[in-house]
Amino acid sequence: MIYLDHHATTPLDPRVLAAMMPYFTGKFGNAASRSHSFGWEAEQAVEEARKQVARLIGASPREIIFTSGATESNNLAIKGVAEASVAEGVHIVTCGIEHKAVLDVCARLERCGVRVTRLPPGRDGLVDPEAVEAVIGERTVLVSIMYANNEVGAIQPTAEIGRICRQRGVPFHSDAAQAVGKVPVNVDAQRLDLLSISAHKMYGPKGVGALYVRGRDPQVRLMAQMDGGGHERGLRSGTLNVPGIVGLGEACAICAREMDQEGARLARLRDRLRARLEAELERVAVNGSMAHRLPGNLNMSFADVEAESLMMGMPGVAVSSGSACTSAVSSRMEPSYVLRAMGVPDEAARTAIRFGLGRFNTEEEVDSAAACAIEAVRKLRELRGQYDSSN
Repeated sequence: MIYLDHHATTPLDPRVLAAMMPYFTGKFGNAASRSHSFGWEAEQAVEEARKQVARLIGASPREIIFTSGATESNNLAIKGVAEASVAEGVHIVTCGIEHKAVLDVCARLERCGVRVTRLPPGRDGLVDPEAVEAVIGERTVLVSIMYANNEVGAIQPTAEIGRICRQRGVPFHSDAAQAVGKVPVNVDAQRLDLLSISAHKMYGPKGVGALYVRGRDPQVRLMAQMDGGGHERGLRSGTLNVPGIVGLGEACAICAREMDQEGARLARLRDRLRARLEAELERVAVNGSMAHRLPGNLNMSFADVEAESLMMGMPGVAVSSGSACTSAVSSRMEPSYVLRAMGVPDEAARTAIRFGLGRFNTEEEVDSAAACAIEAVRKLRELRGQYDSSN
């Protein structure tokens, strides 16, 4: 089985597992236990991981809040800012191709009286910074635009959006689950005030993530969403997942060392896959910008071939037709809401496949996956032609 669905999740790097293992057994202390060495040891490990996460994104360790993953981080960031505002008529700006962990949070806040503007992206999947500036008003309390899209890999102009938000005095949040560890992220250079991170998108464990919260110039005010023991500076109560946090820290440290080289290799593999598909097949199209794209992402539409049928036709290759979180709540094959928001016609959206390349993929795997896809597309088009001619 060839795994090309790294946007859904990544395999745990063996080096990350090795760093985590001691904290499941001998070093099992609670990081909040301050009266003995077991707790001190766990706390020390957590603080080292906090430094590793901060170092990867150019932040201060005190600005890192550990969570259960990017979904919780998004909830804490968006709801936390909205609830910390005492003004009436609170307004939030976001985009129509955000992950459901942002869109559904905004929808819930709307039902509570918050006004939400969802900006449409261009056909390339990119948000126009001028469109963001145009909708910011006196009551806007947050702009939330994802760093990189999970379906088409489009990398948003975060630096320009951040500059606009800073000029207007509005906090800027970005869901960076797909970006951190894959492309350079610097919260100061890009004027990011809140940033959501997920470990399992960068070869770390599932069930752990982080939220960067700017501590000064300007300081971001949040209302906690989980109450209890006052952990994580009072912003996220609950006993810390020490092994998971250690794994997140180690994953960040590996990415800091290897990201540039790995990104260049993945871009070469992606371009190799694209070139092979375009050379052997007619009527295929890339969805989203190629100039501003995650190095391991390729989203392509194959005319006259339903995505579901194509995936069934290449059982030896793990790919997807969209977000794993969206498919988890519905078994019905619907056109991707991301592609629809980008203006891709439903017919083309239904034929789109997302290839997500990762750290352990090889040239041989890419060539084999391309061959499987080409064979499957040809067979399905032939069958469709036979069906159409008989009717």
